[in-house]
Order: sequence, then C-alpha cells, then structure tokens
Amino acid sequence: MISDLHLPLILLAAFVAIASPGPATLAIAGTSMNSGRRYGLALAAGVMTGSVFWSISAAFGLGAIMLANAWAFEVIRYFGAGYLLYLAYKSARSALSREQRTGSRMILSSCRAAYRKGLALHLTNPKAVLFFGSLYSIGVPVDAPLSSLAIIIAAVGLLGALIFFGYALLFSSAPMVAGYARLRRWCEGAFAIVFAVAGFNILTARITGN
Repeated sequence: MISDLHLPLILLAAFVAIASPGPATLAIAGTSMNSGRRYGLALAAGVMTGSVFWSISAAFGLGAIMLANAWAFEVIRYFGAGYLLYLAYKSARSALSREQRTGSRMILSSCRAAYRKGLALHLTNPKAVLFFGSLYSIGVPVDAPLSSLAIIIAAVGLLGALIFFGYALLFSSAPMVAGYARLRRWCEGAFAIVFAVAGFNILTARITGN
C-alpha cells in the first residue's frame, strides 16, 4: 500500500542527495555554461538515465548483491575515481589555457557525447549504489509489491529530472553564461579541484555496505 511507503521521507532524502552540489550537478552546471543549453540538457539526460538505472537496480536488490560481492563494487569504485580524475585533468588543462575555446567544449562535439559523459559519470558513481540502497531500505517494506516499487521509482525519477534539468536550464541562462565567460579560467580551476577531491575521496575511502 502507498501508506506503507513513507514516500515523503523517501522524496526528502532523495531531494537532499540529488540537489546537493556534487560531481554530477557540477558537470551539468559547467557544461551548460560552457557549451550551451542543448549540451547541458543532454548531459543531464545522461545523468538522469544513470540515476534511474541505479534506482531500479536498488529496488530489485541489485545494489545489495553488489555490496555483498566486494569485487563488483570495487570495480565501480575504481572506474568512478578514474573518471573523476580524468575530468579534473581536462578542467585543469582548460583553466591553464588562455584560449576561449575550452577543452570541455572541444570534447562535447555533440549532444550524444554530452549524454554519454553524463551517463558514465553516474554509472561509475559508487555512492549512487549506497544512496539508492539506503533510500529503499528506509522507506520500503521488505514485502512491498511491484506497484509500490514502481511508484517510488517514478517519484524519485521525476524529482531527479526536475533537479537535473533545472540545473541545466538555470546555468545556461544568459547571466550565468556571461559570468562564466568573464571567469572561465577560475571556474574551470574550481571544477578541476572539486573533481580531483571527489575522485581522490572515492579512491581512498573504505566504502562498505555495513
């Protein structure tokens, strides 16, 4: 039953986790300011796809299975850390460049490339496994029917879409783009630091399912 789902608690936890600044939202913001609204929305769609994938996986127990098999979780962890460090390198190179055409703009040659970047960013995020696993454990009864799981997946997915696409629309607005143009190298430098710190933290953290 819907009354057994604790849906407000689930949505509140999801909102805090999704809307909080992190590698995904930072990538959406940076891409939207740097490459334009279409690319920002495409990257947001990739992040959204990854989010829905982990949500469905957690709903049907895949997250718990992965956490129980340390090697699978470690593979995602190292890929995720490596990808974030790669993004840090590209942002740092762009920050050091005096050219107006930044490295990120040259990488995102198409909306499809932006979508793949967003998808890779979220599929290789080990914290997404932990977040969605915890999300379903705090508000979903063990014997919840498929209809209840479908409600949660749809509600969390809609919330994620509003947040991710909202970030893309906000940061592709004229004032944001103008501010980025003036402070491009500082912004790229900040992106490099955040990506590097996030990647290093994932690489060195002892993340377990306990």
